[in-house]
Formats: sequence, C-alpha cells, structure tokens
Amino acid sequence: MPATPAWPPRSLPRLFVRNPLHQGARIELDAGQANYLGNVLRLGVGGEVLLFDGISGEWLGRIAEVGKKRMSLAVEQRTKPLEQVPDLTLGFAPVKRAQVDWLVEKATELGIARLQPVLTQRTIVERVKLERLEAIAIEAAEQCGRTLLPAISEPVTLKALLADANRALYFADETGGASAASMFQAGPATILTGPEGGFTDEERAAIRALPHARAISLGPRILRAETAALAAVAAYMALAGDWR
Repeated sequence: MPATPAWPPRSLPRLFVRNPLHQGARIELDAGQANYLGNVLRLGVGGEVLLFDGISGEWLGRIAEVGKKRMSLAVEQRTKPLEQVPDLTLGFAPVKRAQVDWLVEKATELGIARLQPVLTQRTIVERVKLERLEAIAIEAAEQCGRTLLPAISEPVTLKALLADANRALYFADETGGASAASMFQAGPATILTGPEGGFTDEERAAIRALPHARAISLGPRILRAETAALAAVAAYMALAGDWR
C-alpha cells in the first residue's frame, strides 16, 4: 500500500502576514508578496500558500482573487499550532551590518525567542535598524518553518541590561569560564556575547558581580563575535533547549 503523502506539501510557499489568521479569513497581500506569488512563482487563482501571523500558528491559504499588483487569499484550515520555543534571549553587541544580518538570520533559524542588541564600551556600531532586522527575521522564519517570530528589542547599554537582569545570565568570557556543556540549564535565560575585542575588564567585573551571572567558555579557539553568539545559542538548544 503506498504511503500517504505528507500534507501540506513542504514545497508550498510560506508567507508571514500581519493580519490575524483564522478559518474563513480573507487576507489581502501587500504588493511585494502579490508580485512574488503571481509573477515569480506564477501562481494564480486556486494556488495554495502557507501563511503564519506569529500568533495563531500556520494556515493553508488559497488564492481567491488576483488583480494588478494585488492578490487576496482565503484561509482554509490550520496546518501547525503556534510553536513553543525556549525562553532564551540573545544579548549581542552589534558588529558590522553584514555580520549582524547573518546573526539575526541564523539565530532565528536556531529558535531564539528574543534578540537584544547591547551597547558596550567597545561596540563599534551603535545604530541598529530594527525594521531591517525584522525583515531578515521574517524571511528566515518563512524559510525554516517557524510560526513565531523572535522579538527584536531596541538597543540598550550593558549597564541598563545588567540593572534589569533577573534571570540566568550566561556570558561568553574570552578570558575563561566553565564549559558551556556544564553550565547550561533549562529555564528562562539570557546569553550575552561581546563585541569585537571582547568586554573590558570593568564590564567583565560588573557582569561577574551579578549573583545569577555565569561565565562560560565556548572552546579553545578564538571566535568572531557573531560566531560566538550563534555557537552559544546552538549549544544551549542542544543541551537545555528544544533540541533534546
């Protein structure tokens, strides 16, 4: 007896929409999305699309109407519930634009819940375009099957972050710390990684002074700032997150 094919097919395009989704809803796509489905993928009336709104899970939509630079979809049924991800925040010092873009894309794929840019004494890049980072996170979520977008917060100073810290704080200390494998535990947590050049001695002392801060080592090699951030997230997901 032949196997029942997976449904919905993984090959269906996925789009994030800002309208709340529910069975019977009618969704008007923006011009970019309409152009992508109609002119790039050549989909017309009756074509199927997977939709998610970051609130209610993933839904099957069917193209109901096509016009010039517009397209509307009818929402038929839910295909996935809203995902549950570990309560994990990545606090990272912004680096150059290309590296930050890559960091946000990959952290989204890894399942991060929140992204928090942190301004340190050695942070070179202080301006962070949140709209751009959100667009990158949306595209990554569309590609990797996520149904929940990571929250992306306004940049804060390291001092402000530490003053508001009230849960486990794992910080990658290039001067040494316990192995990540021995330190990560399930539960609400923040991973903090530094800028190019690392934390200053003053900053390191302030972090270590917190009772819930834990210095961790990410191995014997020197990692770039963005590599360290993603390595720490991946290790957490494998050891204490939802990869177990």
